[in-house]
Amino acid sequence: MFARSVHRLVTGTLNKDKAEDELEMTVVCHRPEGLEQLEAQTKFTKRELQILYRGFKNECPSGLVNEDTFKQIYAQFFPHGDASTYAHYLFNAFDSGQNGSVKFEDFVMALSILLRGSIREKLRWTFNLYDLNKDGYINKEEMTDIVRAIYDMMGKYTYPVLRDEAPRQHVDAFFQKMDKNKDGVVTLDEFIASCQEDDNIMQSLQLFENVI
Repeated sequence: MFARSVHRLVTGTLNKDKAEDELEMTVVCHRPEGLEQLEAQTKFTKRELQILYRGFKNECPSGLVNEDTFKQIYAQFFPHGDASTYAHYLFNAFDSGQNGSVKFEDFVMALSILLRGSIREKLRWTFNLYDLNKDGYINKEEMTDIVRAIYDMMGKYTYPVLRDEAPRQHVDAFFQKMDKNKDGVVTLDEFIASCQEDDNIMQSLQLFENVI
């Protein structure tokens, strides 16, 4: 239910199947506290929030998402690859408080940025995803780990002849463009500037809704 709701939101079909949704809404209608506040803080409509919350509560009755749930969702989205490592990194980015779980409110706030935020908001969030140790910088090892995880997730049908060293070569090319002062790390400002200057970087990083 939750994975399907998220997938429909990403693909733009969340509001299209109204007959099915209205039937389900008569059976179960979860209403998170502060729905109006969430509607004001995000770029989702009240209906979208209700559908997402219904699926969220059905999947996670405790009101919290854990890492295993993320892995299950991504396994459904990418059945031809191994999405577990990328799902791990993504969960850590959603889990801003590093509590080992994500509340509906936190999940929806992040989803709103990823799907409907400004370019700068999306880039800031993506920088946080790549900054694995949360020290405010991205180094080559961190970016290589993320890129390798994306390759693993996309699977052999997407990258049938991918060599083991390809992620490192990919990252070396990024860093040559991003690390403007050549100090071996990429700052948030360098990351944003590089992505906005170079469309190829934006596409190569697999940003935003295609791998959220």
